[in-house]
Amino acid sequence: MENTKNSSLAKLFPVMLCFFAMGFVDLVGIASNYVKADLNLTDSQANIFPSLVFFWFLIFSVPTGMLMNRIGRKKTVLLSLVITFASLLLPVFGDGYVLMLLSFSLLGIGNALMQTSLNPLLSNIVSGERLASSLTFGQFVKAIASFLAPYIAMWGATQAIPSLGMGWRVLFPVYMVIAVIAILWLSGTSIREEKEEGRPSTFGECLALLGKPFIFLCFLGIMCHVGIDVGTNTTAPKILMERLGMTLADAGFATSLYFIFRTAGCFLGAFILQKMAPRTFFGISVLCMLAAMVGLFVFHEKTMIHICIALIGFGNSNIFPVIFSQALLAMPQKKNEVSGLMIMGLFGGTVFPIAMGLASDAVGQSGAVAVMTVGVVYLFFYMLRMKR
Repeated sequence: MENTKNSSLAKLFPVMLCFFAMGFVDLVGIASNYVKADLNLTDSQANIFPSLVFFWFLIFSVPTGMLMNRIGRKKTVLLSLVITFASLLLPVFGDGYVLMLLSFSLLGIGNALMQTSLNPLLSNIVSGERLASSLTFGQFVKAIASFLAPYIAMWGATQAIPSLGMGWRVLFPVYMVIAVIAILWLSGTSIREEKEEGRPSTFGECLALLGKPFIFLCFLGIMCHVGIDVGTNTTAPKILMERLGMTLADAGFATSLYFIFRTAGCFLGAFILQKMAPRTFFGISVLCMLAAMVGLFVFHEKTMIHICIALIGFGNSNIFPVIFSQALLAMPQKKNEVSGLMIMGLFGGTVFPIAMGLASDAVGQSGAVAVMTVGVVYLFFYMLRMKR
């Protein structure tokens, strides 16, 4: 029994490092703000970067679910890490507009493959009833990479060795080294994967699963979750800059604050979900975000805005693992296909920033907050349809 437990832990560590690498995608929020400043872009132009990253989830998620049926989940994760490595290598050579577009595209493609394959790979290590809390702990590890990104970029912009000539872009080689470690560690780890029942689904059959009402609700829920996530990531500093006249270097702390509370929420959620019904905890999380959105419309004081951002971070921290686990448990015989569909929902990270950029260009950052509020209201509706 003890040997089995030790074996599971030995497999869990490299998988959790991959969850850390999964968090690299969130650097796009702070990076887009720096690129905006470097290239003198408008909000709409700068928001193309996060939108481009998450666009690839629409294209690659379902095919990745089918790819897993052919080569396995572990090999798919390794492929995603190699693509992520390439995306982090490109900015070492400069920060031109086209180069950054290419880098963020590869980052999005790699992350689409990783998020589709890594979550079901974890289900090969932990038991089904502990899946929600285990996915939440994975999100906690992912969030560590997310909230470190603004600090590393800020350090690079203000304190990094001038001879490196990279400034805030020092963020990319730092994360690139971690990606290499994750590739080597996971490739040397043996993980037994169960075979899915029946023949592999076709592309059309995968998409047809959206015809299942609850699966479709989960898909829209994921879209709203990631839209709020990417939206807060990119908009939080802009709100402070607009209302208080802060510089990007000072306002960038708001992005870190969001991820600090999202990280704390993931950590606490891993334990709370073992004691509390997912539906109840989900409801508490949504109410936190709803209160925060109202606050962002009303408040113009730095402290109150920070409190609202922290509430969004905590509230949004456990939305993804709860929805994802609900979808997997609803159709356990089609984990790969359902995983692909749920990760395709991360396309919300494309839809929301575009809408928020247009709204903020028209009426200021309150317009961006209004777009995110629509997503929070939907999550409240989703909670009412969740299984008790």
